[in-house]
Amino acid sequence: MPQRGNRRELLADAAIEVLAREGGRGLTHRAIDREAEVPEGTTKNYYPTRSAVFLAVARYLAAQHTAALRELRSQIPADVTGAEIAALYAAMLRRMSTSARSQFLALFELHLEAVRNPEVREALGDITEANVDTAVQLHAAVGRQMSRRGAGLLDAGMLGVALSVLSLPDDLIEEFGLDDADGLARALLSLGSGRDEPTLGVLRDCAG
Repeated sequence: MPQRGNRRELLADAAIEVLAREGGRGLTHRAIDREAEVPEGTTKNYYPTRSAVFLAVARYLAAQHTAALRELRSQIPADVTGAEIAALYAAMLRRMSTSARSQFLALFELHLEAVRNPEVREALGDITEANVDTAVQLHAAVGRQMSRRGAGLLDAGMLGVALSVLSLPDDLIEEFGLDDADGLARALLSLGSGRDEPTLGVLRDCAG
């Protein structure tokens, strides 16, 4: 693994790979040291407990994600179209199971940890807030209104699709159309913006 100028970033990146490969139970100081190719005891010097490691990874991912979306929001073209926004969300869905696979697997482990760890929960909340702000601003750029509630539903749907694609058998992914990133993006954006109220009504009725 190439050396990084910032030791904390190096350890956080290594922890993400460990989480993605071995899950929360495999996230040990020694495993991170091996992944980062640093002397044994290095991770423990920076993060004395496993809880501290989880929190460091959550804050690291949140900082990276919010910075990336802040940059995206600052560069929205004046002539952006709805089709381009749908293509952007489709690209995000594809990235979740390809180039960003490790980050999303780690993110799901962090969500489990957040059930018991309020500080990790707060860091994950920062990620959701950034996603919501971005969705609202993107829709405003094309003259469409999306409420924060709708943007939150969109974010939850994106996360749910990513979890399903990363964890379900391939034949079910194909059967359910979860490999159709373009179609899924359009459907999720439609639900998030409230343009499919009859469908939402049926879902509410089914839920009792």
